[in-house]
Amino acid sequence: MRDLSQGPVARQIFMFALPMLLGNVFQQLYNIVDTIIIGHYIGTDALAAAGASFPVIFVLISLVIGITTGTTIIISQYYGARDYEAVRRAIDTAFVFLFFASLLLTTLGLLFISDIWHLIDLPAHLHPDATLYFSVFAGGLVLMFGFNATSAVLRGLGDSRTPLYFLIISTILNIGFDLLFVLVFGWGIGGVAFATVLAQGIAFALSVIYLNRTHPLIRFTFKGLVFDWDIFRKSLRIGIPTGLQHTFVSLGMLALISIVNRFGTNTIAAYTIAWRIDSFAAMPAMNFGLALTTFVGQNLGANRPERVRQGLRATLMMTTAISLAVTMVAWLFGRTLMGVFTSNTEVIDIGYSYLVIVSSFYIVFSAMFATQAVMRGAGDTLVPMFITLIALWFLRIPASHLLSLRFGAEGIWWGIPVAWLFGLIAAYIYYRTGRWKRKVAVRYGEKI
Repeated sequence: MRDLSQGPVARQIFMFALPMLLGNVFQQLYNIVDTIIIGHYIGTDALAAAGASFPVIFVLISLVIGITTGTTIIISQYYGARDYEAVRRAIDTAFVFLFFASLLLTTLGLLFISDIWHLIDLPAHLHPDATLYFSVFAGGLVLMFGFNATSAVLRGLGDSRTPLYFLIISTILNIGFDLLFVLVFGWGIGGVAFATVLAQGIAFALSVIYLNRTHPLIRFTFKGLVFDWDIFRKSLRIGIPTGLQHTFVSLGMLALISIVNRFGTNTIAAYTIAWRIDSFAAMPAMNFGLALTTFVGQNLGANRPERVRQGLRATLMMTTAISLAVTMVAWLFGRTLMGVFTSNTEVIDIGYSYLVIVSSFYIVFSAMFATQAVMRGAGDTLVPMFITLIALWFLRIPASHLLSLRFGAEGIWWGIPVAWLFGLIAAYIYYRTGRWKRKVAVRYGEKI
């Protein structure tokens, strides 16, 4: 566990973000391996089906992810205030909620998946593969929630190293299972999804065994779990706006894929690959933002608000340098990166246009994410939710739709930076007001 309310600001944020960044590299690595295996050994149709499935999965889990984020922020603030008994109750509450939420979401997903394919105009010949891929994922949500929630709780306590170790284990298992299920057993796209679920399930089981034996604050056991309604209500107050924000984003992804679907299988496949690469490139900004959220939570909990501005400034400097480097890689080597996933030249050309357009605005994205991270760390998640809602639904989706009518698939990609620019401007204006400081749930010396 790491106390982020003491020590050099930039170093604290960097050292806390680094294990998370490495962890996400490994997490994206097995997503990338999945995509490579699907693209080269199963086919373009399967690649498009998997790409169409992910936004649907994200829609299912987004609200729950947001509520869990609220609990993580509460945990970081209680930990900063040294109220360890409340930390234990908050952890128990999070896991009880996630267990029942996963069962509900699995049921809803399996019941309505066919209707969703029609809603987003997915080409009919992709329905069987997309349904198989989605169904396997939905069946494993309880294991995936458990694994990711464990990592989130540990990060709230200032421990970003332990999640990295178990993520490495999960990644190695996932790649091995991919090769076994697809190349040896010939299970196709269902084997790829099953590899991910099984790998995360095993890693979750191993993390439970390890933490039960070694961690002073975390005990995973069905007997003796405490569900604290007061903490849950506080988590909902913080988490529901974040969850709704995630939901708006996921529904926006669904709306975007519905626009992409109209341009055919090659465009869907290109978007699937380019989005994977884009997700990899965006990781530094997102992980430094997550580190800043925990940093802000602990420092406000410890009643050290002067370190918050220092933290934001240091984060912006680090993410700007990284964003410039990533942009140059996308410009110079984008076609080569696309070629790793597929030999289809049309898919490569379409995907490269995405990478060039979107990567040109990574600095804007990283600055937007860092500024909103300060608000979330303070517990003010409502304003970022509204900023995201406006940027996505009033700018990004309409812009992508209208520009696609004039410029084809490239018009879709231009809608993305339009939303980022608005998100950064709006977040910075609100940050300057200082109103987010009023939302802190707990300060050092207080018991809630």
